[in-house]
Amino acid sequence: MPEAARPRRVLLLSVSAGAGHGRAAEALAAVATAAFGAQAQHWDVMDYVPSAFRKLYTDFYLRLVDKFPALWAQLYRITDETPPDAATARLRRAVERLNARGLQQAIADYAPDVIICTHFLPAELLARAQQRGRVSCPIHVQVTDFDLHALWVVQDLAGYFAASEEVAARMRARGLPAQRIHVSGIPIMPAFAQPLDRAACAAEAGLDPQRPVLLLMGGGAGVGALDEAAAGLLALEADFQLVALAGRNETMLARLRELAARHPGRLFPQGFTRTIERLMACADLAISKPGGLTTSECLALGLPMIVFAPIPGQEERNCDYLLENGAGLKAVDATALEYRVRALLADPARLAAMRANARRLGRPEAARAVLRQVFA
Repeated sequence: MPEAARPRRVLLLSVSAGAGHGRAAEALAAVATAAFGAQAQHWDVMDYVPSAFRKLYTDFYLRLVDKFPALWAQLYRITDETPPDAATARLRRAVERLNARGLQQAIADYAPDVIICTHFLPAELLARAQQRGRVSCPIHVQVTDFDLHALWVVQDLAGYFAASEEVAARMRARGLPAQRIHVSGIPIMPAFAQPLDRAACAAEAGLDPQRPVLLLMGGGAGVGALDEAAAGLLALEADFQLVALAGRNETMLARLRELAARHPGRLFPQGFTRTIERLMACADLAISKPGGLTTSECLALGLPMIVFAPIPGQEERNCDYLLENGAGLKAVDATALEYRVRALLADPARLAAMRANARRLGRPEAARAVLRQVFA
């Protein structure tokens, strides 16, 4: 094939420290291929580093935020306030570079025309490589939360994509060039931009579209395990259907099915699904942790949220964004969750206002907006 006719090669780089970075990259890859005719690949940077470094970088992070959130909150604040030229910051970057040599060789072999990073680690690594002439294509970075931590501020990249106007303002305040900053929203899969019929989606899940539907997408600190949270909600004297997502946790799914047998027509357990948008489309309220991608998906479909147990730092900021804009409420424990659900179901006008606010904030075409700018 002549060089001029070769599809543009887009490389999406994420890090599997939580699922959101990878989901944003997958969304960009899907839209790049389907809407722009590009050749897109998504790589997890952790597949190109030694296993010991991977375990430290991802497993340690996940354990820290789950078991020691207060310690993570301190680390989040300290790293956000640490100047990039501090000795500790220079040492951290040196260790990362030492462990990521395989990534640079793989990039050289693939020879992409453009790179988009949905995590700050590859952005930092490649910015230095570009300064030294080892990477020649444009590099962009997509922030995947409604906040800006200092680690996302990597100078001399081709473009910076922000989840909101406030994140863009924070980018400018931290010295990134205004002309390279774009407010795109957070990329989500193309399915969230398609019109979805509530009745049809409800019928697929065995739900009655005329009755309220609550979507419970996780348990954890504050509201208890998923089955405990579901049991507490089902004890409320209110007419609603509860869809509880257990993901790939077969043990939890079995517990939920046992609970559902005692609440016929009210509890609908679900395992892992690749069509979460269809469940969201027939829901009136989502109960979930406020990850950047989950939050963006709910907003795209105009689905208000009750958020619980946000991770200190980025998820707390996502929660603040929802509360400040009237698209969500926060439950600090199981009692608060049950109180807020009861109050919203008893006040349809308030719930409708939250839905309108969520839809106003939603950016279902974020991936397309990013790629239009990248390919401009």
